Amino acid sequence: MDDFSETEKTELKDTLDSGPGGAEAGALPIQDDLPLPSISKRAARRLIQRATVLAGRDRNVRQHIREAKVITLWELEDWQFEWTVVIERGKVHFDRRPARAPDLTLRWPSEEEFFTALWEGRDPIDSLLVEGDLSLRRYSDPVYSAFCRFMQQVLRNPFDGADNPLL
Repeated sequence: MDDFSETEKTELKDTLDSGPGGAEAGALPIQDDLPLPSISKRAARRLIQRATVLAGRDRNVRQHIREAKVITLWELEDWQFEWTVVIERGKVHFDRRPARAPDLTLRWPSEEEFFTALWEGRDPIDSLLVEGDLSLRRYSDPVYSAFCRFMQQVLRNPFDGADNPLL
């Protein structure tokens, strides 16, 4: 992942920063021949945080969550790895600490399945378990969809806004 040229980094960064404008906008080509890089918990947290921040900037997401106040706990069960995503009046906040009393819990049994699905351009919804007040999914689903889209891009281009590597 470190063998990107400066031009490729700039093009990928511009793609991420431009955000989705349509069905094809912001999508990076899927390259099946590339293996999934090994991801540590620390790197995973940085990638997840970056994808969550980008999802929170998505105009479509912000329109759907204008009136919401939902605390969600996201968990990769086999890693015992949790983070909180708070949806509050049009904004999405990421927190490293697990929520004590979440409204919704999104849980994936396997981190390998979660990251592999995203790396391959698929939504890891097949293994997703949702618990809590399911009526609040109308707020969490747009955030989740945007998160998956941006997580795929962040995995392909693991750099933050200042071109620092996330892996």
